Amino acid sequence: MFSIDLADDAQLFPLEVWHAEEFLAHMDRGREFIGEHIVLADIVTDLDSARRFLSSYAQKTAADGGRIYGIRVGGTLVGGVLFRVFEADLGNCEVGCWLEPEAAGRGLVTKACRILIDWAFRERGMHRAEWHASAANGRSLAVAERLGMTREGVLRESYPHRGVRQDTEIWAVLAREWPPAPTA
Repeated sequence: MFSIDLADDAQLFPLEVWHAEEFLAHMDRGREFIGEHIVLADIVTDLDSARRFLSSYAQKTAADGGRIYGIRVGGTLVGGVLFRVFEADLGNCEVGCWLEPEAAGRGLVTKACRILIDWAFRERGMHRAEWHASAANGRSLAVAERLGMTREGVLRESYPHRGVRQDTEIWAVLAREWPPAPTA
């Protein structure tokens, strides 16, 4: 299967059902950090739930919906990016991410998301890419800003996470705002 280099020791690759054991081990290592702002760490708690989660994305991909990709550093799965929503008929998608703390701060998520958004706009003709994040998740909001997205608003107390209602910031970039492809 293919992978795309993000750095000398880091690759982006399609995350598939057969990666469930590796995915669970990754979640177990980063559960506390990952789960601080997103529900993924609370959903993937054992091998069956890891398989179900990855299978749901395999089904979404087959239906031209969401897609999921892993990020490996030194051969170890440390995070990922995804199209949580991919509405080809409407031209809208939503990009998201997660990462273990040891891999944070290297720009891997920004690079990986740039690849996804670039593909969505250039290959698939999408019109709009969104980013939804907890208003308390400064790292995630910084990625949206580095991607050139515009903060469009806040959905106040819209998302219950671990018993507390969270504000959700909505960021987006339009295809016409995306940087042009480099010329040869």
